[in-house]
Amino acid sequence: MLGAHEHLQIVGEAADGPEAVQKARALKPDLVLLDLGLPTLNGVDAAHQIGRTTPDAKIIFVTQNRDADVMNAALSNGARGYVFKPRAGRDLLPAIRAVLRGGTFVSA
Repeated sequence: MLGAHEHLQIVGEAADGPEAVQKARALKPDLVLLDLGLPTLNGVDAAHQIGRTTPDAKIIFVTQNRDADVMNAALSNGARGYVFKPRAGRDLLPAIRAVLRGGTFVSA
């Protein structure tokens, strides 16, 4: 879905939390999309580590988890966006635009 947008360039993908942290550190992306349920190191902990090692990277969670406590934990650990997977087709691009402009985004 994102590869079709010429203003976005995908620079890496990761299979688990530690790889996401390592790739963020090495590639220094503007934006990182994370899932909460990453293997080995969950998304919230990965976001916290990415925030420490790559502070300029903005983080958006794309997840099926609608729990308010989990969402608050994600946002308090550096995430600037929280997109529910069932709404990703509608919400992901607006979330990316908002977050890259310095704002925040949470799916309804």
